[in-house]
Amino acid sequence: MIQFQVTVMVEGGLHARPAALLVNRAAQSQSKITLNKGDKQADGRSILGIMTLGVSQGDSLTVRVEGSDEEHVAEVIQQMFSHSL
Repeated sequence: MIQFQVTVMVEGGLHARPAALLVNRAAQSQSKITLNKGDKQADGRSILGIMTLGVSQGDSLTVRVEGSDEEHVAEVIQQMFSHSL
């Protein structure tokens, strides 16, 4: 399992478009991806789950990746957030 923090820099937070990009990437992996904001948790493959986290620009998320391709998936997700999705 790999766990790391990311800061959401995209204007408007994780609204429909950036959430969809993340879900599409998660769907291509074999790993389970979980996003946590405070005490809320969402499956990285659920656009509705991600959007209900209420993530705004500047918010910090904990991302957990677990599975056979976790290292690659974690790297891709970190790059997505560093490039504002």
